[in-house]
Amino acid sequence: MTQKLSHYATLSPCSLDNIARLEREERAYQKGVEIHQVGERNANLYVVRHGWLYSYADMKDGRRQIVEIHHPGDIIGFPDIAFNERTTVLRAAEDVLLCPFPKKDLDEVFTSAPQLAALLFALAVRNQVVLTDFLRANGRMNARERIAYFLLDLMARLRIANKMMTTTFRLPLNQTEISDVLGLTNVYVSRSFTALQKDGLIRRENGTVEVLKEDELVRLCDFVDHHTRIDTSWFPSG
Repeated sequence: MTQKLSHYATLSPCSLDNIARLEREERAYQKGVEIHQVGERNANLYVVRHGWLYSYADMKDGRRQIVEIHHPGDIIGFPDIAFNERTTVLRAAEDVLLCPFPKKDLDEVFTSAPQLAALLFALAVRNQVVLTDFLRANGRMNARERIAYFLLDLMARLRIANKMMTTTFRLPLNQTEISDVLGLTNVYVSRSFTALQKDGLIRRENGTVEVLKEDELVRLCDFVDHHTRIDTSWFPSG
């Protein structure tokens, strides 16, 4: 979490102390485990220490929509913070390590670490813009463009916590999970990946993706990176 948040601002000692407090406990979960269900008491948030997870909502006919993918350094739970009960299911896409902390612990952040509080607030609000971008992609783009957008969005997010990353990254999601993110069938996902590879835009093998022509992929889906920079000029110190 510290590595990710320090991308946006030089963290004060008070902010660092509060982050350490939020990460004081660790719990391991195996791939496929559902950490919480819809309707359960919303008591904890989680810092992702290791591994990928996703949040999803079920439909009555058995279909599901994956609404958010979670990576190391992310805090899981802000969309539900206003509610007493969970609104989505949280599932581990691979073996993961989480740091749970009670929702009430945020009171210490807001009262003693104004810089960290401002940063968490800014990132939570920023996610509304990211969601708007995603809705535009899913609602108005064809399958090939959606896959392009999906890969660029993941890459932009992962680069924040991994300064050494270039254009190759792990993708520990299977084809069905990708389909449930993008609202496509498995067939369309497979065909779209194949088309992007034939065009020389990406390479996909052994659970990794390499973006070969990033600029062309950006033009294909009109991708705008709303992950890398935020305005911190208004942040309080301390």
